[in-house]
Amino acid sequence: MTNLITIREFETKDKNEVINLIRLNTPEYFAVDEEEDLNKYLEMERELYYVLLYDQKIVGCGGINFADNNTTGKISWDILHPEYQGKSLGTKLLKHRIDKLNSIDGIQKITVRTSQVVYKFYEKQGFELFEIKKDYWAEGFDMYNMEYKQK
Repeated sequence: MTNLITIREFETKDKNEVINLIRLNTPEYFAVDEEEDLNKYLEMERELYYVLLYDQKIVGCGGINFADNNTTGKISWDILHPEYQGKSLGTKLLKHRIDKLNSIDGIQKITVRTSQVVYKFYEKQGFELFEIKKDYWAEGFDMYNMEYKQK
C-alpha cells in the first residue's frame, strides 16, 4: 500500500477536491457551516497545507498553521475520504506534519483543536487533552484542545 501513497503541498487546483472531502464528511465529522470556514481558510488563512493522494487521487488533506511568534505549530483541517478512513492514511498525514514541525527551528509545541468525534485518534498519536469547549464548532460539536507530547 505504501508505494501508492503520496503527500504533497496543496495547490490551488486541488481546492474543489478538498471541498468535496468535507462534504463527504458532513454531518458526521463536520457541521454544515464548516464548509464555508474551510473555503475561507484555503483562500486566506492557509500557511502550510498538504494533500494525500492514493493512486493519484486526493483522498485526504491537512494543514499546519503557526501561532505564538512561530513557536507553536497548529495541526489544522484534517479531512479523510470516508472510504479511506481506518487504513492508517490519516496517521501517515499527521506524522508527515509532525515531522515537518519537528524540523523547524523554534517550534516548542504542537497543538490540535478537534471535536469529541475524533479526539481519540489524536490521543492515540500522542496528543493530550487539556481543554473542552461545549458546542464550540456548532451545536453538538465540542472543541477539544490538545497538545502533542513527544513519545
